Amino acid sequence: MVRFTIEQVRAIMDNPSNIRNMSVIAHVDHGKTTLCDSLVSLAGISKTTCFMDGARPDQVDRGITIKSTGVSMYYALDLARTGKNEEYLINMIDSPGHIDFSSEVTAALRVTDGALVVVDAIEGVCVQTETVLRQAMQERIKPVLMINKIDRMLDMDPEEVYQRFCKVIDGVNAIISMYDTAEMGDISIDPCKGNVAFGSGMNKWAFTLQTFARFYEKRFPKIEINKIKEKLWGENYFNDDTKQWVTENTDENGKPMKRTFIKYILGPLWKLCKAIK
Repeated sequence: MVRFTIEQVRAIMDNPSNIRNMSVIAHVDHGKTTLCDSLVSLAGISKTTCFMDGARPDQVDRGITIKSTGVSMYYALDLARTGKNEEYLINMIDSPGHIDFSSEVTAALRVTDGALVVVDAIEGVCVQTETVLRQAMQERIKPVLMINKIDRMLDMDPEEVYQRFCKVIDGVNAIISMYDTAEMGDISIDPCKGNVAFGSGMNKWAFTLQTFARFYEKRFPKIEINKIKEKLWGENYFNDDTKQWVTENTDENGKPMKRTFIKYILGPLWKLCKAIK
């Protein structure tokens, strides 16, 4: 069921500050189009599995994106946490990932405000990831990162999963540092800054540190939500005995502790996914 009306979309078009134009870019087969299809499905526009590529039979037959496809979606979010949702119009462009169609990526980037870079959590940063990021830098487009396909990692050790996430983020930042300019400011990728998401496009779920920081806000009422978000990443641990946040991975008795990202995010998430599976 469509979750917005034409009148709602038309009303937002008169408020340019609430319009976001976003290009989705990635290496081929990193799940970019599947992620776009999931977003379209969650918006209530279509339940088909190949909405973005369905307009061209050759794309469906080959299983790759050849031409960029755009779609407009309505989204309501209480960003300022005032208790009232604010309406946004998201114009999303799904661009090709194959190197032969790089001109389509450039064309898409020139009409958008930002780039959603999708990276396969297993394969990591690949050749075309650098290519599309370089194109975004050349067009002065700021990127955000989506680490996709983490449902493929359910059988892996959570600590190894965390290290793979760090490797992906470091790889993307290395590329950004090569092509960014002083005019663009600090555009580095960091989960604590809110510009990194983790999820599964195929299974239609994703999260950021902000998602879980809000979830645990009541458990740690004396800590600001931004501080909780920072505590959920990196070398941070919570000692259940002393009820203190520490940076050492062992307690006073030498017993190893799990980092907070694993203890409060990956651990519960892995249990939930395995129970559903």
